[in-house]
Amino acid sequence: MEVFLAESLGFCYGVKRAIKLAREQAAPDGTSCTLGPIIHNPQMVSRLAEEGVGMVNALPDMENGTVIIRSHGVGPIVYDEAKERGLSLVDATCPHVKKAQSTAHELFQEGYSVVIVGEKFHPEVRSIFEWAGGDAVIVDSVEEAEAVAPCARLGIVAQTTFSGAKFKEIVLRLLDKSNDVRIVRTICTATDQRQEAAIKLARQVDLMLVIGGKNSANTTRLAQLCAKECQTYHIETVAELQDEWFDKIKKIGITAGASTPDWIIKEVYQKCKNRT
Repeated sequence: MEVFLAESLGFCYGVKRAIKLAREQAAPDGTSCTLGPIIHNPQMVSRLAEEGVGMVNALPDMENGTVIIRSHGVGPIVYDEAKERGLSLVDATCPHVKKAQSTAHELFQEGYSVVIVGEKFHPEVRSIFEWAGGDAVIVDSVEEAEAVAPCARLGIVAQTTFSGAKFKEIVLRLLDKSNDVRIVRTICTATDQRQEAAIKLARQVDLMLVIGGKNSANTTRLAQLCAKECQTYHIETVAELQDEWFDKIKKIGITAGASTPDWIIKEVYQKCKNRT
């Protein structure tokens, strides 16, 4: 049995930056916390907690100290509230998410009706929605795109981890909604690279293991794409591997989401290699 790693996998620049910023603020006395999980990987969040970076779900949960904005970003009101509460603020928002937020804000200010292509309840999409004045339409399917009402000016942005192919399909259905359509493809390069590498590898193996948080949108998307090409399992850690998955399997492919730490990838890879 052979084991192959995707050409592009694991931590992206935005995640590495967020983890670095969080670690720089570590405080054993509990006065340094992220607002929500800094990335969608429970194991990394737990490790940061051990290092002195806690987590709160809302600003009122912090009486003092430093609040760290998660990589997915937040709306403008959070910055104002943190200042009013006298909290120090470290912004670990991914630069690509920042770009999507600022683009949506600019489109809104210029009078465009904003459509965000992404998952309605994903924290990144919610933050983009708030920067778009809280008046954008969020769609994540062709059917929802077809239901968008015609308008004078239409501006389109995307969740940074959205499927490039699906974004194109949705945009094609939105083009006839206005005579003035502005499209800004805010899907990040790392997302494109990981999706392309995963699909390429999935076509060459008998089974794909996609490693990452079950709450990670980009990891889930990788698993969905790989499942179209071969047998695929989405796992968070090596503990989830099951012996029966590998019966009659000759080639295993491994990829991981942008928020999956290297040590988890290595554990899964080594476990698979030991089976050969």
